[in-house]
Amino acid sequence: MSTLSRRQVLIFFAGSAGAAVLGDKILNNVTSIADAKIPQLSFSPVRLPHPVSIYQQQKSFLPTGIGQGQILNASTDVKLTSYNVIDDVVVPPEYERYVIVSWGDRVFPNSDDYFGYNCDYTGFVPIGRTDDIGYLWVNHEYVSYPFSDLLIGSSSDLKGFPTTFESVIGWALPSTKNLEAEGEFLYNQGGSIIRVSRRNPEKRFTVVRGDAQNRRIHGLSGLAINSQRDDEYKNITSWGDRSHQKGDQNYLIGTGPAATQVFNLSADGLGNKIIGTAYNCSGGTTPWGTILSAEENFQGSVQEAVKPDGTQTSYIDGSAGKIFGLVGEKYGWIVEIDPVNPNFRPRKQTWLGRFRHENVALRVEAGKPLVAYMGDDKRGGHTWKFVSAGIVSQPSSKSNSNLWESGTLYVARYNPPNNQKGVKKGTGKWIPLLLVTPTNPIPPSMISSVEFDALGTAQREGLLPLPKRNGIAGQTGDGGIFKCDRTNEATALPDYQNKKLSDFYATQGAVLSDAFLAANLAGGTPTARPEDIEVHPTTKEVFIAYTDGAPGSDGYPDSRIFQVAKLSTDVNATQQSGGLYKIVEDSTDGTGLTFHWERFAQGGEAGSIDGDGFANVDNLVFDNKGNVWGVTDMSTDTHNGFNVGATATLNTIDHSAVGNVSNLTGVFGNNWLFYIPTSGTHAGKVVPFAHGAVRCEMTGPTFVGDTLILSVQHPGEDCPINDGTILSRKIEMLNLNGTLFEQTRTVPRGSSWPSNISTKDGGKNQPQGLPRPSVIAISPKKSNGSFV
Repeated sequence: MSTLSRRQVLIFFAGSAGAAVLGDKILNNVTSIADAKIPQLSFSPVRLPHPVSIYQQQKSFLPTGIGQGQILNASTDVKLTSYNVIDDVVVPPEYERYVIVSWGDRVFPNSDDYFGYNCDYTGFVPIGRTDDIGYLWVNHEYVSYPFSDLLIGSSSDLKGFPTTFESVIGWALPSTKNLEAEGEFLYNQGGSIIRVSRRNPEKRFTVVRGDAQNRRIHGLSGLAINSQRDDEYKNITSWGDRSHQKGDQNYLIGTGPAATQVFNLSADGLGNKIIGTAYNCSGGTTPWGTILSAEENFQGSVQEAVKPDGTQTSYIDGSAGKIFGLVGEKYGWIVEIDPVNPNFRPRKQTWLGRFRHENVALRVEAGKPLVAYMGDDKRGGHTWKFVSAGIVSQPSSKSNSNLWESGTLYVARYNPPNNQKGVKKGTGKWIPLLLVTPTNPIPPSMISSVEFDALGTAQREGLLPLPKRNGIAGQTGDGGIFKCDRTNEATALPDYQNKKLSDFYATQGAVLSDAFLAANLAGGTPTARPEDIEVHPTTKEVFIAYTDGAPGSDGYPDSRIFQVAKLSTDVNATQQSGGLYKIVEDSTDGTGLTFHWERFAQGGEAGSIDGDGFANVDNLVFDNKGNVWGVTDMSTDTHNGFNVGATATLNTIDHSAVGNVSNLTGVFGNNWLFYIPTSGTHAGKVVPFAHGAVRCEMTGPTFVGDTLILSVQHPGEDCPINDGTILSRKIEMLNLNGTLFEQTRTVPRGSSWPSNISTKDGGKNQPQGLPRPSVIAISPKKSNGSFV
């Protein structure tokens, strides 16, 4: 349970000046406020399955059906002993939600092209001086069941259930994985550019279908350049007979060191020409009107491991990369696209490093270097900063794209906290990833010390992956990963210390191609999956959503900084489901080498110690008033306490368990969207705003005037399409006072969203229709020009 005072809340969000404005009216967040008149929010917070404190002060909206619900009065007792999950994107009754575009929509000049799957980041670039019309970029991250049963294992109990591809797209995929199937999987990734307008009587965003600049940039864009190769891939220039499956010349290029020092060595022989972009998660929109799209989980399709020269160790047998000849070193970058200018060839900016990019957030100030912050969304991944060598002239100038071509990439090193009661904060420094940088890995015994001291053991033995090199720590090969951990650090770690990155990498481009391992070598802090980073529009503080503190096969987050496990059998002990942090640069322009950091909100039930009532915070966005909005990214196989598949096995939810108790996220229901006011009486409160459809993830929030554009990814993922089967179970949950209660939860086994909503809102009025990833808009029914 949070013990932060309102003064601490306001200082965190708005600086000491914001706290001083309220003066004597600042109240302690944990003392009684019965005598204070609490202003009502402008909307009714959506009632979620679990208790949060805002329900004690505000009326809330309990959904009871599609577009239906009831208002519940504020009450001191906010636990619900029963809850029925609705398969819809539920918003407050003062708002409306409608679909802008869905997977499979044919909105492009070529009628064979269609809108891709699993939409994620959205970026809006206006045309002219208003935001009523513009180009919308949408990332497409990956494909998943029920897209096709080729995406499930042979032993899956989903075999034989209906899938969606043929019904939505209009033709059938092959019955076995082959060139065409793998090609269509890659085509459904990447991104879509579509013109949207709300210059209509309803004032709703709609797609301008067939606009000449509507286009796809996908995982196989430019495949025709394979014809320039001298190897066995020379004839792999298409993946089928349909017009959208024919390879084209829309290849991408690279900039920076890897483009000239690594890609020239690539086995494809194509030099600085790149086939496609895929695995596109979050991103950023520049003030000069381009999109930065982040390539994230590429490691299953193309090779992540590289040699000392930065090129891949090999193709992965059976992978899409091996089928099409996609060399791994050309994926895992930040990609810049100009939606308005189709003649701008998309480029991978290699000074921003190759890792599992989640997003990119910018500081663009005239007369200053360009600064970008990024997260590496893997367990033990890093927090990054890029500073350009050149200077921004005007923030809106297209010439700023050239600033990505020269600069320095830094990794964050967090110093341990000062252990003030109720506060977790400390200092840190930025370590440059240059050939001359000394190597100084943080010992696994150090990063895992908090868990080890509490439980006598550490998950994954405090794993710290390091580059594998011949003659180092007894290794006999070059390239890939050496697993350094508590069991071997005494003998292995000395071989990695007191050297330079140049002892492990041939060129600066090679360092950037292996940025994750190079950062571990240089002493960067392994972190808790930094999914999104945003720069506050006025204070320039850097807000970071660390999604999940649990270690994994990729690495171990520093337990001195992050909650990596539940460390006590107490039912209300702190949970490890991520948190909201911020970095405050010591330099005024963000280019300095030192900073301060602080954790504001810890993931976990509101009744747990330090818990703020959410789990696995993901994408963040600030509205025009400086309030922060966040979406959650709870694993699909924990939603509502049921595993995925047709059987819907119950997950164990035991608040007395210790260690990695990830199943506790089942108490939160579906993924959801929350709002944290940064000023006023409710500053720092987590306010639930929307509850997602069954098994979905809501991603890519973008404000356009009074409208929030939001992607709804993978509704019904890895479950049968909703056929009316309703699941029910009892779930052990925490009340706000830290005691347990039991709730009966019912939920549809799968999803039919958005087919099940009204045609007016973009659905089909089909209660058991097909689920389709979609982009929606949420706006107030009575607008005053702002979202709230």
